[in-house]
Amino acid sequence: KVNKRLRTHNHIGSNSDTTTIMPPRNYRNAFHLPLTLLIFFILFLLVLYFAVVPDPSESPLSMPSGTSQSQRYHKVAQQAEQKLRSSVRKKKELLSKALDSLSTTHLPPRLKELRNKHEIVGERLGEIKAGKETVQEILHAVNNKHMASDKPPMELDEIIDYLTNWIHTLHDTLAEHKMATFEGIWQAYHDLTVKTLYVWDQDYLSRMPPRREDGSILLSVATYRDENCINTLTKAYEKAKNPEKLFIGLVQQNCHSNCRSGVLEGGGMADVEPDQDCHKAFCEGSQGKYCDNVRLLDIDEPESLGPYAARYFASKLWYGEEWYMQTDAHMTWKQDWDEISVSMLKNAPSKKPVISHYPPSHMADLEAMANKPASRLCGPIFATSDLESQIIRLEGASNYDKKKLDTPRFAPFTAAGYFVAHSEFLRDIPFDPFLPWIFMGEEIIMSTRLWTAGYDIFSPSQAVVGHIYVRRHKPKFWESVHRAFRPGVHNPLQAMVLKRIKHQLGYPECATDMLETKSLLTAVEHYSMGTERPLSAYLEMVGLNMTTKEVTITNWCETGSPPPGFEDLAHLYQ
Repeated sequence: KVNKRLRTHNHIGSNSDTTTIMPPRNYRNAFHLPLTLLIFFILFLLVLYFAVVPDPSESPLSMPSGTSQSQRYHKVAQQAEQKLRSSVRKKKELLSKALDSLSTTHLPPRLKELRNKHEIVGERLGEIKAGKETVQEILHAVNNKHMASDKPPMELDEIIDYLTNWIHTLHDTLAEHKMATFEGIWQAYHDLTVKTLYVWDQDYLSRMPPRREDGSILLSVATYRDENCINTLTKAYEKAKNPEKLFIGLVQQNCHSNCRSGVLEGGGMADVEPDQDCHKAFCEGSQGKYCDNVRLLDIDEPESLGPYAARYFASKLWYGEEWYMQTDAHMTWKQDWDEISVSMLKNAPSKKPVISHYPPSHMADLEAMANKPASRLCGPIFATSDLESQIIRLEGASNYDKKKLDTPRFAPFTAAGYFVAHSEFLRDIPFDPFLPWIFMGEEIIMSTRLWTAGYDIFSPSQAVVGHIYVRRHKPKFWESVHRAFRPGVHNPLQAMVLKRIKHQLGYPECATDMLETKSLLTAVEHYSMGTERPLSAYLEMVGLNMTTKEVTITNWCETGSPPPGFEDLAHLYQ
């Protein structure tokens, strides 16, 4: 066994044979590896010592006697941390100086411009990761974020021309996606809007004209192939107390050729004549002297994007009027409706009031109802239809009061068919350009945004408008969507867009992490809740639980009492 592991040899010339035991070659080499590791380990300890252990003059080991060992180690750790922070700070300063030099020396002119505008995405990854910005916003949006601009307000003709051309461009873009899925349709809309309309809208919001204090009203009217439009406009002026102070933002969505009816009995449709030009008929009618007070945005039927989008466009036709009012295009009017509406706003116990409700039927005698209390909108429900995606619907409109008061009573919700407010709300909570093709959801999102921005909602003391609620066999905008793309695409398209609203309302299934289509949240912070009051307080006040989809009856609306937090105003409603 020894011979296998050792070599022996006899020393020549020795007096005696001496055997020397020699380790094998590979056995000697085995000693080299531990020795090398030992040397590296010692070097590592030396480096660590000089990096961490402070100078003797600063050493905590030289601290006065009585200092505990834990305090000394704590001091060592503090000094090491300070050195590290100082080193990192110096590196950041050097990097910043290098970037600054790049912006003025080695970068091409285009990159210099992008960097000066903070539009190089890599420098803003922190904002993107934190959810404060999206890549699309950084690349395409201006940075004013509703701040006032030094530029003068856009001219009305400029506004109307831009919106008209943009709508045509969108129509041409969507025509290339006729057979697309609803996801593809949304993405095509989004990609054009974020590069064009959104950028324009931010510029518009920074250049809005100053609000006049002259009693003027901008009446927003969105009409979709509505034969009642001409009567709505004509009677609005006939019965206004101050018709010369009434301006109308009319978004007219009409069929001009190859027109089809709505769904008739039996489920079919028929060819029909082109729709009446409401604006032209008004200007040629009995109230034509006020033609210049009506601002028109004319949209061809296939270009229609639904009622909320039409109201977005109408809001851009405001030009400094003191008050803002929104109705549908199939209304009746009480005498002096304009003066009464403004008077109710002034009588409301709030600095930022909004008056709204579901008006009575057009068959109601508004003059005979002058001394009767108006209805109030109280009862919300979570929609159960698959078509409505559990969005909040407002169904509890009723005449709850026995006595008419001059002071409007508080209400939890606004209705799209009639609301009037101080026009400053257009700056505070502008309409959202990323909500096309929706029919449901506009009332709850407007209610929450108004309230969280500090606006208080009231029901009117008396009804001043009537509403045509039943329009059977008349064309509906989703039929235009089906003709523009393919049958059945509107419902899933609307459900998808509603996720943007549900995200803002706090539906857990529409939280950021749950949404597959992140483009639904582009610029959402610019068109979302206000900052005066939290959304959670509003949901508690009106009895809505977005997690369990349950409604709690609060009773304050039905009884006509002030909501929680406004008990000091109870004496106004005795």
